[in-house]
Amino acid sequence: MKRVVLFLLLMTLAMGAVFAQRTPVVAVIPFEATGGRATPDEASRVSRQVVAELNSWGSLNVLQTEAGAEYIVRGTLSKVGANYILTATTTDARSKKKLNESTEQSVSIGELSIFSFCSSIVQNVPLPNYLLGTWQSTINMPDGPVVCIIECKSDRTAIVERYDTWEHKKNNSLRYEGYGNGTYSYAGYFVRRTITVNSQQIQIDAMTGFNLTLEETLPEQTSVNQGRLGIQFNADRSAFDIINGSLPCGRNYDGTAVYPSEYIGFTRFVKIK
Repeated sequence: MKRVVLFLLLMTLAMGAVFAQRTPVVAVIPFEATGGRATPDEASRVSRQVVAELNSWGSLNVLQTEAGAEYIVRGTLSKVGANYILTATTTDARSKKKLNESTEQSVSIGELSIFSFCSSIVQNVPLPNYLLGTWQSTINMPDGPVVCIIECKSDRTAIVERYDTWEHKKNNSLRYEGYGNGTYSYAGYFVRRTITVNSQQIQIDAMTGFNLTLEETLPEQTSVNQGRLGIQFNADRSAFDIINGSLPCGRNYDGTAVYPSEYIGFTRFVKIK
């Protein structure tokens, strides 16, 4: 009996290790001033802003020295004409391979988009991805549910197990059970970000996008390309809502008695695997 309990415990720990999300260790080396017109104080100020921004995400372990780092960011601040130009190179500490280069410019340091710059410098760093797994969205229609099931894989590909499309016109309903594949993007943050949706300020946990090629759907949905979708997770990240859009799945031509809006899309997803 003790051996069985020990085996189950080890299996549980192993499963937890498999599904655990690693926190990458990134070193941001203090930025340098170049070009003669940007000062060391200005470069130091921007460097501190970058470190503070990345730390606020909660999805990175940010250092300011190379020791122990997995990824290294080196940056410079210059001034050409009226513009400040902020650049950085991100490399893999082990292989020394350059992952990407990033640039941001503005007429003043205060107007530099540090958030956009930080998003760019870590775009190839494997941040924790809470979209991994299989998600289901269900819309209950008068004539039955419309369902979407998508598996988000670690290589940023998406397997669409089911993508129903639905249309209601002249008291007649059409439903197709589609399927397909594609890719998705994901940029997640620990601290919620604020975006503007219909003149309202809404907080989100991440931005995502889907580029899907589908079969056996209504013609309008054979290709679904939706980007910059803000999402909110629930407390244990077992469900999320798309805040500023949807994955479109059909149209209602016959008024609010059938469905509250003319266009129909999947917005609420629950993790099923």
